[in-house]
Amino acid sequence: MLSVLRVHLPSDIPIVGCELTPFVLLRRPDKTITNDDVPESAPLDGHFLTYKWYRIQSDKKVAVCSVHPSEEATLQCVGCVKAKIPVVKSYHCSPKCFSDAWQHHRALHDRAASAVNENGNEEEEIFGRFNSSGSGVLNASLTGSASSTSLTNGLTPPYPTAVTQRSGGETWFEVGRSKTYTPTADDIGHILKFECVVVDAETKLPVGHPNTLSTSRVIPAPSPTPRRLISVSGADMLGNLHSDGRISSSGNFTVLSYNILSDSYASSELYSYCPSWALSWPYRRQNLLREIVGYRADIVCLQEVQNNHFEEVFAPELDKHGYQALYKRKTNEVYSGNIHTIDGCATFFRRDRLSHVKKYEVEFNKAAQSLTEVAVQTTQKKAALNRLDNVALIVVLEAKFNNQGAENPGKRQLLCVANTHVNVPQELKDVKIWQVHTLLKGLEKIAASADIPMLVCGDFNSVPGSAPHSLLALGKVDPMHTDLLVDPLAILRPHSKLTHQLPLVSAYSSFLRGVGLGVEKQKRRMDPATNEPLFTNCMRDFIGTLDYIFYTADSLTVESLLELLDEESLRKDTALPSPEWSSDHIALLAEFRCVPRPRC
Repeated sequence: MLSVLRVHLPSDIPIVGCELTPFVLLRRPDKTITNDDVPESAPLDGHFLTYKWYRIQSDKKVAVCSVHPSEEATLQCVGCVKAKIPVVKSYHCSPKCFSDAWQHHRALHDRAASAVNENGNEEEEIFGRFNSSGSGVLNASLTGSASSTSLTNGLTPPYPTAVTQRSGGETWFEVGRSKTYTPTADDIGHILKFECVVVDAETKLPVGHPNTLSTSRVIPAPSPTPRRLISVSGADMLGNLHSDGRISSSGNFTVLSYNILSDSYASSELYSYCPSWALSWPYRRQNLLREIVGYRADIVCLQEVQNNHFEEVFAPELDKHGYQALYKRKTNEVYSGNIHTIDGCATFFRRDRLSHVKKYEVEFNKAAQSLTEVAVQTTQKKAALNRLDNVALIVVLEAKFNNQGAENPGKRQLLCVANTHVNVPQELKDVKIWQVHTLLKGLEKIAASADIPMLVCGDFNSVPGSAPHSLLALGKVDPMHTDLLVDPLAILRPHSKLTHQLPLVSAYSSFLRGVGLGVEKQKRRMDPATNEPLFTNCMRDFIGTLDYIFYTADSLTVESLLELLDEESLRKDTALPSPEWSSDHIALLAEFRCVPRPRC
């Protein structure tokens, strides 16, 4: 007979908006073990499984700590209540917790006060407004699987008014009848109970005892302080957004670049400082989608997007928000793992603002084959290609918005966007330089064939001042640069070839040249020696800048930039990823305006 051996959850801390999927281990009648579902529509040997979820509500009201959400709160900040800060951020589990978090917490008070002082009401923020339920979910919530699941959970209506059980000061409400369940704001502070029962298909009666598990108390999805778009053009555009989040000028467009941290790399060993529930893919998936959709960029360049996550999550979810998707995964000639978890680069664009013209796929290992065939023996070829393996995705788009002005009313406005991830070990400096140089030479060929503004986005795994960064920002590499000393395959020789003619400038360097409201604060988050942010990647053992958005300065100008995070934005003794930010990188976003090229 069919029997349940064990039920458990990967994480016993449920979070609002993140689907819970129990692992149910079964023994079939033939004694084999499986975790396949056995629904009523397909019984096995005359038996099937039914599931129920309960919310256990105690007569005692429970609030959770805003810093340690798995702990009950014992005190509340009265200042937060007076400032009308979301109530979930006002709770703390102990005086020490409140004291340790005070520097970060005080920033909430200061920000609330400044928001009210400006024009007498809150400033609009690009990340979106948060609802008053305290769940940290954007009012412009995700559609489809991310939201509909939380509304139905296998029941109609989702929350029956009938009390299932009541004993010992507790009331049990049935909240779901499917194997999975997505906690809602109504569940915050309550324990959930999952029940799995084997049922006789003929009599519809349960067989044996139900198998159950209980979670810890449901916590709200931690919500980071929204990041604002800061004008660098001199115009006061802080918070000057459409109701749908886009910039008011129809001729401007925004570009987002973000390494989202592939789940295959998000190990508890590497990120031991991040709570396991915040490192789990179900949580990070929801948090990343909420963040990316909240920015409402016209063009989105993501790195470290797993093949299966692109197909199952990002492409369908962003499609619901008006984006068309393009993807290039890494090659698998030198990959020995699961093909579905190979990551790559994904570029999305808003269909109402842009249309697809052409796509170029760059496979660095194929571009390097001629080099390795000449310089490397056959037995070493695979290892050599592995050193050179990575990809880039280049997309040519046509703008549907008016960007030409009166001088060229009928001219097509094209944009070329390159999205890459130079993901190689730090010691392989020659590979990084070679890949960046190869990409730039490809872009030069496109530029020679068309009058087209260019954007080069991605995680280059290269700090400011490194040879790859110098090549991008300066158009050349000093022949005496120490990075050039590592070149076992002689792929960088002669060093004089390491040049390009594209007038590339780093978008975030505009903070150091810019004027306007908020720019001075951002300058303190920049390194004046390199004209780059102090960091875009923040781990326990490394903090520095690896991500960039470069643009051709003869055809584009930067209007505004997404504000940078600083160490005050991250809680004490923490790094990324964290419960608030679900990648070890931060997102970069720039607003551009096309400008006429100077005439000869």
